[in-house]
Amino acid sequence: MIEASSRVEHAGGVVGWATDVMGTLGAPGAGVANAVDTVIPFVPSEVILPIAGFAASEGQMSLTGAIFWATAGSVLGSLVVYYVGALLGRDRTRAVAARIPLIRVHDVDRAEAWFGRHGAKAVFIARMVPVIRSMISIPAGIERMPILTFTALTAMGSLIWNAAFILAGYWLGSNWRVVEKYGGYATTAVVILVVLAVGHFVVSRLRSSKEQNRSE
Repeated sequence: MIEASSRVEHAGGVVGWATDVMGTLGAPGAGVANAVDTVIPFVPSEVILPIAGFAASEGQMSLTGAIFWATAGSVLGSLVVYYVGALLGRDRTRAVAARIPLIRVHDVDRAEAWFGRHGAKAVFIARMVPVIRSMISIPAGIERMPILTFTALTAMGSLIWNAAFILAGYWLGSNWRVVEKYGGYATTAVVILVVLAVGHFVVSRLRSSKEQNRSE
């Protein structure tokens, strides 16, 4: 149980929710919280995991148990998102892409070809990148990556990520919020990069369309 000595029991928002779950379930609660984080990318594990580490440092849960259950939660959440991608499928993805302004079916084909070449590496590395770690399961499902391969790569990448943040919370003790602070910076940086990449794509595609209209 995460008791008053953890100094997070009265927090609101994500921190308060994660604390309540782990306080009720113990180490398996870290798995539940991390599963939600994996399905909903804006529930940051950079906040959830250090709390579990801090609780372990105070003897309120096992350190190995926290890492195990957090990783199990990551795998479970990733499988949920994987099957969403599998249900969507290649044909539906192409059909949806054809209806989105500035998106061409050729873009989907290129993404599919890229994932075919780098999918295994992408799934493993993405588990250690904020936000992207949740989203990578969708193309894996669409492309029907072998489920055992997907599960193994997800487990390995998630184990590294989870262990790093839980151990940081464990070692920092009552200063665990330092991890939250710098983890938040990393998440913000990734979101900014994604926004810039999308903006670059939109601008490039608009310029391409204008040039094509002038040449006709």
